[in-house]
Amino acid sequence: MTTETLATAAPPSPPVSPQTPDSAQPPETARPDGTAQPTACPRNAPPAAAAAVPPLAPGALPGLGHAVALLRDPLGFLGSLARHGGVVRVRLGPRTVCVVTDASLVHTLLVARAYDCPRGAVQDTLRTAFGDGLLMSEGQAHRDRRRVIQPAFGPDRMAGYLAVMHQVTEERAARWQPGRLLDVAREMNHLALEIVTRSLFGARLGEEAALAFHRALPDLVKGQIVQSLYPHPALARLPLPVNRRFDAAVRVLNDVVDQAVDRAVDRAVDGYAGQDAPVGTLPALLRAATDPATGRPLTEADVRSEAITMFGAGTETVSTTLTWLIDELLRHPQVEARMLAELDEHLPAGTVPTPEALARLRYTHSVTREVVRLHAPNAFLMRTAQVPVELGPYRIPAGTELLYSLTALHRDPVRYPDPLRFCPERWQDGGAGRQSFLPFGAGKHKCIGEAFAWAELTVAAAAILRRWRPVAVPGARAREVVWTTVQAQGLQVRLAPREDHRPRARETGPVSAPRLPRPQSDLATTAVRHAEWAVGHGLLTRPELPRYQAYALPELIGRAFPRTRGADLDLLVDMLGWYTILDDRFDGSPGCLPAEARAVVEPLIAVVDGTAPSAGEDQLTTAWRELWDRQTAAASPAWRARAAREWQACLSTFPAEAQHRAHGTVPHLGLAETMLLRRHGSCLYPFMNILERVHGADAPAALHADPDLRRLRAHTADAATLINDLYSLDREERQGTAAFNTVLALEHASGCTRSRAAEAVRARIAQLCTESEALRRDLLGRHPAGRWYLDGTRELVDGVQAWTSTSERYR
Repeated sequence: MTTETLATAAPPSPPVSPQTPDSAQPPETARPDGTAQPTACPRNAPPAAAAAVPPLAPGALPGLGHAVALLRDPLGFLGSLARHGGVVRVRLGPRTVCVVTDASLVHTLLVARAYDCPRGAVQDTLRTAFGDGLLMSEGQAHRDRRRVIQPAFGPDRMAGYLAVMHQVTEERAARWQPGRLLDVAREMNHLALEIVTRSLFGARLGEEAALAFHRALPDLVKGQIVQSLYPHPALARLPLPVNRRFDAAVRVLNDVVDQAVDRAVDRAVDGYAGQDAPVGTLPALLRAATDPATGRPLTEADVRSEAITMFGAGTETVSTTLTWLIDELLRHPQVEARMLAELDEHLPAGTVPTPEALARLRYTHSVTREVVRLHAPNAFLMRTAQVPVELGPYRIPAGTELLYSLTALHRDPVRYPDPLRFCPERWQDGGAGRQSFLPFGAGKHKCIGEAFAWAELTVAAAAILRRWRPVAVPGARAREVVWTTVQAQGLQVRLAPREDHRPRARETGPVSAPRLPRPQSDLATTAVRHAEWAVGHGLLTRPELPRYQAYALPELIGRAFPRTRGADLDLLVDMLGWYTILDDRFDGSPGCLPAEARAVVEPLIAVVDGTAPSAGEDQLTTAWRELWDRQTAAASPAWRARAAREWQACLSTFPAEAQHRAHGTVPHLGLAETMLLRRHGSCLYPFMNILERVHGADAPAALHADPDLRRLRAHTADAATLINDLYSLDREERQGTAAFNTVLALEHASGCTRSRAAEAVRARIAQLCTESEALRRDLLGRHPAGRWYLDGTRELVDGVQAWTSTSERYR
């Protein structure tokens, strides 16, 4: 279950290439034993004059040490240690473990210090399950076995593997039914298992065996971590429940391997009736090989050991990554649209993938790298220092256990700005460097099946997304469950055929990821206060509150303005809530009668102009006057003037839309005019202005004067508006009034089907996001002081996407 043998699918560069043998990876500076000297110098390190003892992490409890903190929040605890040093000591009961928090030092540990620091306690617990094969061996035995297995993953095999991967995925996806509720983690596990079985073993497993394998994996992983923490190995032999479940899981794994290695499963279907397995399979390759140490053929125990490695290490991590990929695409339809556009261009439907075609999928490459960065499957792995070693400036005594977390490394804000945000674009310029991105490990134990795993992820995702559109299910999104691996559990989707898709269904309540950088309690407190504010101003009655609160408007602000707190957070939630209540007013007669629309809007515009008397105001206007005063307090004249113009343009769209409805020009209004109205009516421009208000300073004047900023602001408003239109379409049609919606406008303007119009809108969202990133890069080069504003426009779109896909408002 580690990425060091056959691991989670993160694409190398180029995307599909053979794994370089261990012997072909020369170290930078060789020692007599052939390993490299460490050269990394981590951040927060003590002076380099003398090797130092790693600092002890604060917060150790008597007798328990840091075990409680680790078990309560493994990823949070491990991620917090980087601030104390590149190597930090923690106490787990009576044991002291050194946690390596700096990516360059982890790379040194895996490459330069690999000979001195072999695998540690966590991996050793798997010897019962995996034997002494590639996963568990060290030194010359590992190098010999690697040379034997390497041909199975050579470039000459890849084209054949791709064809099998494609066929297996197509067959499995063809068995799914429209509207079916799909347990994504289970289906992806079955898929990954079947791909490994048929690609590497030329065999088929029954559905019963696949299900048993899926159920056994959690017990195997839990047993691995619990047994690694035992103070004495003898405890693993006691009849404790966790040990019994671990032993049972090992037996299931062995049974599955027996079926793949020893039986000719479904030979007639595969064309092998009455024959042995084909010579190209992994078992055939192993049985034909000789042990370099003895000159004798490998034993059947050796063959089974390597087979178990491929099943155990090559299934869970790939299936987990596929599950997270589907979850992220549910949250980011613009990413999905761009992936599909790239597939249409380079891998047309029905085409069997080739290595050359995969190499052209550059955006898909970025998406999969970002999935595995944000959701790296390995919570932690371990090494043990057999001799005294130095890691950068730190002195590590012999016998010390060294722990590192790939998940924590890949969420390091120093190397990955805004690390919890899903952003495939961060990889288009190369990412943070190979020493900072280690999903397949490094050095002599680097994953031998890296190219296979990357290809498997891409081919499977392409086949699934072409046939099906996953639809979100309320309350059933993926959540992190941490053992030695970071599993994705709980994701369920309904399946809509790709050729007849509709805008996705939504779920209720907040989503669990990407996480907000502020405590969730801040948003909860603000939500309670905002509800009292809305009732106190007469905007809502108490009976109306439950449905209104189900919209989860504070979550939208929390995601669109992730660093805002305190009074600014309160202001933004009140503004959004007020505007939502105003917008709902136009679902009634003001939305169809221009005179009523003007009667609602004109007093609001007068507040902005400073011409409205305060006497005789209705409750909506009184609340708006307070909000305008709160927005403009201490604001510069330039900002106040901009805000006034943007609010006037926004509010004026309500009478304009009522006028079109009254004259029956909706939805037959032209697409360009619809977009212009929607761009300003979506309230995105005023909220872009608020970026400066909550930052505490205006963006540079030169940035405001740059024509590219005007283009970026328009792209930001359009992308967020189009995302909203995809999700609000069903609700708007149910209301019975003519809806201003770009999907409907495009359908009527072009005469296409609803599904084609929605697909075109998704493609436009992807295009806008791509062009926006280019504009940000150009603007940043000319106006570096405005980075915070440019980043804020991206966060607005991401926040709108995260919220609209889950809000009860559009159900």
